[in-house]
Amino acid sequence: MVRLALRTGLRWKLSAAIALVGALVAIALSLVVHNAARHSMLDNSRDVQIERLNFTQKIFESTNRLQFGAKIDDPALPRPLRDEVAKNKRATYLQDTGQTVPEVWAASPLSNGRVLSMHDRFPDRFAVLDDLDQALVIGSTAVVVGGCALGVLVGGRLSKRLRKAAAAAGKLADGDTAVRIRDEVGSGRVRDETDDLAWAVDAMSDALQERIEAERRVTADIAHELRTPVTGLLTAAELLPPGRPSELVRDRAQALRTLVEDVLEVARLDGHAERAELQDVVLGEFVTRRVRALGPDIVIDVVRDAEVTTDPRRLERILGNLIANAARHGRPPIEVTVEGRVLRVRDHGAGFPEALLREGPSRFRTGSSDRAGRGHGLGLTIAAGQARVLGARLTFRNADELTDGSTGAVSVLWLPENAPTNTGSFPVIQLPDR
Repeated sequence: MVRLALRTGLRWKLSAAIALVGALVAIALSLVVHNAARHSMLDNSRDVQIERLNFTQKIFESTNRLQFGAKIDDPALPRPLRDEVAKNKRATYLQDTGQTVPEVWAASPLSNGRVLSMHDRFPDRFAVLDDLDQALVIGSTAVVVGGCALGVLVGGRLSKRLRKAAAAAGKLADGDTAVRIRDEVGSGRVRDETDDLAWAVDAMSDALQERIEAERRVTADIAHELRTPVTGLLTAAELLPPGRPSELVRDRAQALRTLVEDVLEVARLDGHAERAELQDVVLGEFVTRRVRALGPDIVIDVVRDAEVTTDPRRLERILGNLIANAARHGRPPIEVTVEGRVLRVRDHGAGFPEALLREGPSRFRTGSSDRAGRGHGLGLTIAAGQARVLGARLTFRNADELTDGSTGAVSVLWLPENAPTNTGSFPVIQLPDR
């Protein structure tokens, strides 16, 4: 099942949260104020009606005249109020249908057993409640709008700093070790979690760089120390008498020497101290000549030739490693294609393992089981490092990701239009849509 994830900015989430909380608080307070004001008005209306009833009863008992619309034994008198008066009590009753202004009743027993009652709606009093509701609505709307504006303001600043931190982390992941996230995000007068995150990531980056540099130095030192005894071992193996055992010793000694040289080369590339020695090269002719020397059975196709400014030695190293990897782990035929500044090497084997396609080449890891046990995983690592020195881009994919539906591993080298600078910086490569 594929889940659809909605992506939205932090500022809008924060604004929505503040607006929601503001709306809930405003609604709750509005309901409390409305109910309190309504109950107060109703209680006040009951008190006024009782005072008017008392005044009317006094006038009626002295002059036998009714005031304020009072009635004797009103047939419309509500039954609950009639029952209370029957207990010889003076009482009020609120008749509220919810559609009109509540009607306030008041009744009192007379000395002759009759009931004096009066009722009124007090529309002027409850009109104030409508004005209060309107004011509460306006105030609640202002609170919600103000909360949204505050959320956009605060969330926008926080989101901007987090985006800068993410961009700086991306540069750091691409190998720019000079980037400091705390410098990118800046700092305000009040330190918050963004500053803590920036300092923590910078500290982690420094620790990782120190560890990587220490491992690189150890690897380089070990490989350098091994060069002398391995060279002596290889020289001594050449002095052995002819025979199968001597051939095995020379073969293993040569393999060990190649491994030591590869490890040294990886260490130098990891140190970012390598610089390209640039020359103008006709790519099609250069590739044809070098590939013919590596293997006569390799298929060469120059679709479109181009003249590039690059380091021939490093380009030959990349090409040789890609072809060696295809010959060792793939199946023939091996095809080399030159199309402008793009160089492709393809075999017809099982293709690259998923881990390599996902994470890139890794030293001393040869991939899936059908590619295990042969090689040390340094060939593609060296090729990728040399491509970085040339300012080029080396990508890996399987042929079944193309349109022809065939299988095989495809390595693509994108040479830049502009040569790398003397300071070692690399130009941006614009990749065409394919």
